[in-house]
Amino acid sequence: MSDLLNVRDLRVTFQIRREGDMPWAKPRELHAVSGVDFTLKPGETLGVVGESGCGKSTLARALIGLAPATGRAEWIDGKDLLAMTPRQMMRYRSDIQMVFQDPLASLNPRMTVGQIIAEPLRTHRPGLRGSEVKERVKAMMEKVGLLPNQINRYPHEFSGGQCQRIGIARALIVEPKLIICDEPVSALDVSIQAQVINLLIRLQKELGLALVFIAHDLSVVKHISDRVMVLYLGKVMETGPVAALYDDPQHPYTQALLSAVPVPDPEVQTARTIVPLTGDLPSPMAPPSGCVFRTRCPRATDRCAAEVPALMGNDHATACHFPGPLTEAEIARARGEAA
Repeated sequence: MSDLLNVRDLRVTFQIRREGDMPWAKPRELHAVSGVDFTLKPGETLGVVGESGCGKSTLARALIGLAPATGRAEWIDGKDLLAMTPRQMMRYRSDIQMVFQDPLASLNPRMTVGQIIAEPLRTHRPGLRGSEVKERVKAMMEKVGLLPNQINRYPHEFSGGQCQRIGIARALIVEPKLIICDEPVSALDVSIQAQVINLLIRLQKELGLALVFIAHDLSVVKHISDRVMVLYLGKVMETGPVAALYDDPQHPYTQALLSAVPVPDPEVQTARTIVPLTGDLPSPMAPPSGCVFRTRCPRATDRCAAEVPALMGNDHATACHFPGPLTEAEIARARGEAA
């Protein structure tokens, strides 16, 4: 099966000026995304996880042209999305849609639900008659669990979960091949999160969608994803099939993230080995030399400071000089640093 999207060496760098800098002073560079590679097949879900500030949302915005990026993002037809002008990109806009983090803030409060969902149709399907647009909007509202008789209501009349359903309907109305979900459930209650996740899974099966699903909650990512990519400071630390990565994490950062996921069973939770994650995320304007995770890694050596680890492995790849489960001594060392 051909790849729907093939991303190679994706980089996003922002020029930052500090307050008080002289006009001739050279701006500092903020490396938000640094050389990310991944592939996505039709109908597949790629989960993207990592701490706040690791570049997840910037990666999503780069893929749809909302952030300046270099590298290559090859679509299924062989065209490079990153090399396109805004005019050239217009023909691909209906194939790649996005669901945003804040459901209410992503909807225009002055437009009715019907107008919001119909807006992509009016842009990408201008030949449709008004009656056809209305029928498609009503059908899509039913598909995402909204009542068609709510078509003339405004966003403030809906709950957060319903607003996210509106955002999903707006993304699906033009029949895209790929939907990028940027933390779509983080602003919702837990019970509503489950409803929205199950809705996305059902729609993906019905419509054959591919998803890039960004989230902090690793339990949610495990439930919805086929493959997972772990980001840290704009770099890929580990990537692989969801079962392999969750059952046998190789990178110390992945191990720390997974050990922080709570387990409902008190006995299991008590018996688990917690891998502490010490220190703060370094500034992307001054990343550590070598392995960017070395300043927080209990396994770091001089080699980690001098040499950037390559992402090694076929199906399950890790960017670490010394991959594998942390030993008890290494975990104890990390706990000592935390103390």
